[in-house]
Amino acid sequence: MQPITVVLPHYEHPLWQDTLNQFLDSPQVEEVIVLHKGTYNGLEKRVQVISTNQVFSSETLQQLVNHVKTQFFLFISPPGLIFPGTRMFERLLQGMSMTGAVMIYADYFDQIDNSLTIHPVLDYHIGSVRNEFDFGPFQFYRTSCVRTVIEKSGLPSDIDYAGLYDLQLKLSVSEQLHHIPEPLCRKTVLTDESSGEKHFDYVKAQYRDMQVEYEKVFTDHLKRINAYLEPKFSPVPPDKQEFPVEISVIIPVLNREQTIPDAIKSIVSQKLSVPFNILIIDNHSTDQTPSIINNLAEKDSRIHHIIPEAVDLNIGGCWNEALLSPLCGRYAVQLDSDDLYAHELVLQQIYDEFQNNDYAMIIGSYTMVNFDLKIIPPGLIDHREWTPENGRNNALRINGLGAPRAYRTGIARSILFPNVGYGEDYAMVLAISRLYQIGRIYDSLYYCRRWKDNTDAALPIDKVNKNDRYKDYLRAVEIRTRQALVK
Repeated sequence: MQPITVVLPHYEHPLWQDTLNQFLDSPQVEEVIVLHKGTYNGLEKRVQVISTNQVFSSETLQQLVNHVKTQFFLFISPPGLIFPGTRMFERLLQGMSMTGAVMIYADYFDQIDNSLTIHPVLDYHIGSVRNEFDFGPFQFYRTSCVRTVIEKSGLPSDIDYAGLYDLQLKLSVSEQLHHIPEPLCRKTVLTDESSGEKHFDYVKAQYRDMQVEYEKVFTDHLKRINAYLEPKFSPVPPDKQEFPVEISVIIPVLNREQTIPDAIKSIVSQKLSVPFNILIIDNHSTDQTPSIINNLAEKDSRIHHIIPEAVDLNIGGCWNEALLSPLCGRYAVQLDSDDLYAHELVLQQIYDEFQNNDYAMIIGSYTMVNFDLKIIPPGLIDHREWTPENGRNNALRINGLGAPRAYRTGIARSILFPNVGYGEDYAMVLAISRLYQIGRIYDSLYYCRRWKDNTDAALPIDKVNKNDRYKDYLRAVEIRTRQALVK
């Protein structure tokens, strides 16, 4: 018997049959299991069929493990249009022999027509708990270890989407998920979807059932590793200092002459029952941004144009400049230099929530718009996956939490932001949520503009990996901190 079974979900595409044939031609493959939603009419020898409507369900996974007779199985992620590279199977078998891993994954090539581009993926560690963590187009499993974990921990019932995610989390607790940093296959790219669009997939309404399952599976994982926090919160400590105003709107900015006027105007139009000001941290802009801010500040004394002495600040560092300024109010509210408040009562709504609840932070909801403020898909992003009972646990699984974000300045000063340009807000939310309750407003308070200069629009893979690597690092540190807190 050959050592490998290939698990290949069926996909209606001319290249799918070529993929199947290449695996059948490999001397290391004993058989191919086709996961099919209907009836597969292929006549190939060494092909077995499992009929399923949900490739990633627990039921499908259990059938699959019961059927595999070989030492290893290769699970191909949908749509499965991949082609093994030179010595792919030899390298996977070597890796299993040398590392003792329970699962191996690898870099790969993206293929568009006849063009190949290397697609590196990240090393897995305790913070790599996103359900969309990119393992690449395949995962190579040691069958005996998978069976042992399933026999020991079982598979959750009624799971249609998160079965494989559940297995990967369980394997990661005591076993090694090993990354081979070499491209071992080619993946046919079917769409040219930008990372900026993919960034918002997890909040789309049609994915809600998936998110519920992912949250359940992930919460169980946190309990297994003693990082789960009960819904018990520390009271917000009283402020020890006086503040010049109740609210400060914070805008870090660098070369945003096209958008900063609209951003500022959306703030000065706010109707608020208490005093507020605007702290614009201008990170040494070289376009017309400074003169635009100065002109508006001359007309409105609430606008403060602050240019830091430091020249090494990123967005997080600019936020710290604002928080530590004697001009900063009791509550610090975010507005990005690209964006706008949705109506003139946004600050009042946030302020009222702070007055009526013991919140250390409040996060609103926003609507995606184009540069001309016309609504674009997915429209309203309200992050209803956040619940008061489990939001701070589920926050470790997802990539974002909403806007605008508003902080009690005293608490934010005690933590401060990391001096980075991506994930600085995520780090602050994780740290605050570890101890304090965070409030949510599900009405749209904010227009998030999508345009060519957004920091997360159509990023190359190296930038995507850099961003994901940093957030996974934050998750790892936070999980370790929470484990210590639980103890």
